[in-house]
Amino acid sequence: MDNRAIGVFDSGVGGLTAVRRLHEIMPNEDIIYFGDTGRVPYGTRSPETILKYARQDVRFLRKFDIKAIVIACNTVSAVALETVAAETDVPIIGVVWPACAKALSATRTGRIGVIGTQATVRSGVYARMLTAARPGLSVHMQACPLFVPLAENGRVHRGDIVPETLAREYLAPIQAAGVDTLILACTHYPLLSEVIADVMGPDVTLIDSGAAAAESVRGMLIPAGDRAGDTRYFVSDDPEGFNRLAPGFLNGPLSHPAERVDISDY
Repeated sequence: MDNRAIGVFDSGVGGLTAVRRLHEIMPNEDIIYFGDTGRVPYGTRSPETILKYARQDVRFLRKFDIKAIVIACNTVSAVALETVAAETDVPIIGVVWPACAKALSATRTGRIGVIGTQATVRSGVYARMLTAARPGLSVHMQACPLFVPLAENGRVHRGDIVPETLAREYLAPIQAAGVDTLILACTHYPLLSEVIADVMGPDVTLIDSGAAAAESVRGMLIPAGDRAGDTRYFVSDDPEGFNRLAPGFLNGPLSHPAERVDISDY
């Protein structure tokens, strides 16, 4: 057994959707979570800035005795995963390939949609991975830049005209393409899954990229012993705001309130 913690980081609170799934399937594991709430969102940043932030996030998590790092951020996974993984001896798992694998298993027609931040869509990584794994797929990508601030501010519920209006506008090209599977290529987006599902309809399968990454971790690591795992939370700004929003992402209360860290020190 290996009782060292699993590190998880994201640009804000969205990565808690991956932590939620880790809690469900690996309840014995300790987790260290870092949300870079002072610099969210990453998806509008340049590749150079995203890499800088990712390196700092990894260095912070390496302070702890961790056995792996989950990059619960599609933007970092798309832009910087290969570089930061090559720079450390701790296994690093991103969200892109696990989400692609689930989508490949789910699609019936070979028409897959991908929604994400501008940086994730611009990188083209989902289309490359999907078509490399199965040539002939039809992949349709769409940036949804305002979904992250909506999630960060709790504007995610059915009946709220703001997310519903944006979802209809953003998803119109994906609907027109006739996809049967839609990858939520940002760990914030599952908070909007009710609204997204209402727009896409019951015949479209939604793939939660954070949950897919969490599920892939289980088969890669030596598990912890028979014990109750503990999770600590760190943020780069506004712990009170994080503490208020986090239970909605976790589907339950925080085990500990978030602590603030000066990420510029790393």
